[in-house]
Amino acid sequence: MNFDRNTIIGFIVLAVLFVGYFFYTTKEQQAYQLAKHKQDSINALNQPKPDTAALRIDSLAADSIDRVAAAGGFQASANGSEQVTVVENDLLKIAFTNRGGQPKWVELKHFEGPDSTAVKLAASEFDKITYTINTAPNRTADITNFFFNGGQVIKGADGTQTVSYQLQSPQGQAVVHQFVIKPGQYMVDFNLQIAGVPQLLGGNSLNMTWQNQSLQLQRDLTYERQQSQIAYYVDGDYDYSGIMGGGSETFNDPVQWVGVKQQFFNTTLIAKQNNFTSGAVTWQSPESGNVVTRAVANLKMELPAATNATVPLALYYGPTDYKILKQYGNDMEDMVNLGSGIFAFVKYINRWIILPVFDLFAKLTSNYGIVILLLTVFIRLLISPLTYSSYLSGAKMKALRPEIDKLKEKFGTDQQAISMEQMKLFREAGVNPLGGCIPALLQIPIFFALYSFFNANVELRGEAFLWAQDLSQYDSILSWSGWEIPFYGNHISLFTITATLTSLLISVYSMSMTPDQNNPVLKYMPYVFPVFLLFIFNSQPAALTWYYTVSNLITLLLQFIIQNYIIDHDKVLAKIEANRKKPKTKSKWQERMEQMQEQQKKMQELQNKSKR
Repeated sequence: MNFDRNTIIGFIVLAVLFVGYFFYTTKEQQAYQLAKHKQDSINALNQPKPDTAALRIDSLAADSIDRVAAAGGFQASANGSEQVTVVENDLLKIAFTNRGGQPKWVELKHFEGPDSTAVKLAASEFDKITYTINTAPNRTADITNFFFNGGQVIKGADGTQTVSYQLQSPQGQAVVHQFVIKPGQYMVDFNLQIAGVPQLLGGNSLNMTWQNQSLQLQRDLTYERQQSQIAYYVDGDYDYSGIMGGGSETFNDPVQWVGVKQQFFNTTLIAKQNNFTSGAVTWQSPESGNVVTRAVANLKMELPAATNATVPLALYYGPTDYKILKQYGNDMEDMVNLGSGIFAFVKYINRWIILPVFDLFAKLTSNYGIVILLLTVFIRLLISPLTYSSYLSGAKMKALRPEIDKLKEKFGTDQQAISMEQMKLFREAGVNPLGGCIPALLQIPIFFALYSFFNANVELRGEAFLWAQDLSQYDSILSWSGWEIPFYGNHISLFTITATLTSLLISVYSMSMTPDQNNPVLKYMPYVFPVFLLFIFNSQPAALTWYYTVSNLITLLLQFIIQNYIIDHDKVLAKIEANRKKPKTKSKWQERMEQMQEQQKKMQELQNKSKR
């Protein structure tokens, strides 16, 4: 279709008219809505006001009547006023409420949240521990609907503090919630005592519901959610589920404990003796707000066929610290994610090597940036035999570079011939072309071990170093709000930049030591990968990017020293010449490679003939 000047002008005029029309219409609608809103406001002011105070009193009265009716033999405890008892040890401050006889909130004294106040766990209206009891024939009530008696604190000679709440009926049935807080412990014992089990619990089954809402405790809510999990110990095995997107899990085998694990903290309900016989847990992560996840666990326990029963439980409110959790002997330390998925085996590197060495250096200095530096030096010394082998292989490749250049001049663009001749040259000289790659591959488990370690080590939380305010989170020298760079974020991490630049320097130096690559992928990949790090590491903990920076600097220093002062290039050439004089035996791998190259050469020749 051809458009002349008049047609184009016509389209422009129509477009202007449409824009003007929509602009005018929008303004008219806005004016109408504003006038209507004013009139609605005037009408609302002229309407008689409902007595909200009376409505609230009526609602409370109706609720009170319902609670009393459902309370049956426990009607005396159906109404009351909430009384809060605060108990402290050197680690925790716990507020207990007589409503439901349970913790109301828990404060961790040695940890601060994003707002610089003490970290609080289980501190919302959503959080509760509850179960249903039979209050009269055909009547049941939730235990949180009752106001318990008691709440006094009894102190023991060893510093132990005990808080007990009692709920009792005139018929002799009773429920006691006893909490024991010990010095130096994040674990709180919860002893549930029931008198009159057959009357209070149908079929002698305790059906407990545990609700937990975890709030944001790190600067980056999205990253915290990625590092958070629902953890559970079922039939003697630990397992977990990621919280992203919500989910559910059903337990048909005995359950010892269920926990909501944030990146560095967890709240866990534990059966100390008799496990829960079955149960289920559901969770959801709201898309807005500062909630990491909300979890509801429904757990069933069969009680002995007796009149009275004691159910020993425990509640853990504290850091997800490997050493602290391990002391309880129920595999709760598995919540510390030191390696998972296909790299689950690296947790043993962390447990047996990285963690003990890190703790050793932490005793020497309180500066965790220096601790990471010392840890980096230790790891580089540990893998130094691999490093030396890699550099020696690079020196051999550099020695052969003039001969490889001659092959390229001889065969020109015939890549098949060049590759075959290179293989013969490497075999004659006793050089393994993968000699520099294999040591690097063997270091990958160490990298993934440290990636897990720095994301899970609560000791780094809140520790500053240089410009990084918190080594457990990304360091930011510049941030902005309202928009994000795709795959990068809304901030600039300086340690990520230093890690990327030092990686690029290593690539440049390494490529200068190896023969020129004709394959564009192999030629440019060493330079592309460090750029990927800029995007991958930008939201990673500063501890990880600081480690990577130090490791790269050590690599550059070692490359320079080993290549210039340790490896004797004349000896390398002499050894290559000596290898050439030895009788050669082909390995199966070399035979296969030559066969493949020969087949590729023949196919290439056939293709060239067919084109002619």
